[in-house]
Amino acid sequence: MLRAVAIVVSLLTFASSLTCLVSGAAILELPILGGLPFGNLLAAAGLCGAAAAAVLLTASGSLLRRLAVVALVFALAWLPLPFALAGSLALNFSGQLGTAWLAGSVLLQVLVTVLLLLALASALLSKRNRAGAA
Repeated sequence: MLRAVAIVVSLLTFASSLTCLVSGAAILELPILGGLPFGNLLAAAGLCGAAAAAVLLTASGSLLRRLAVVALVFALAWLPLPFALAGSLALNFSGQLGTAWLAGSVLLQVLVTVLLLLALASALLSKRNRAGAA
């Protein structure tokens, strides 16, 4: 039961974050933490929510679970790492560092999304197989 609640909370975090980011909600520009836009925190929460859901939906010990755990670690580091790279909360990048950070962010989002979709498909197939065996 607790696992199911954690899955729902993770998916809701991802969905609500994605909704706000796609809609361009005014709250995204709200400054927090020394000027950091709320949208950055929301994007990080969405990444973590999707990655956590992928971890929770996959079978323990599976390759998909291991990949989801790696993605979750990278998602957790997605917001703190640029603070170290930029040297401030402003997250102002330029040149190759900015391009590398943008590319890495896009790759991480694609990885997390693909893993979440695979985890959902795997969980649905597993549930269907259990129902068919009963």
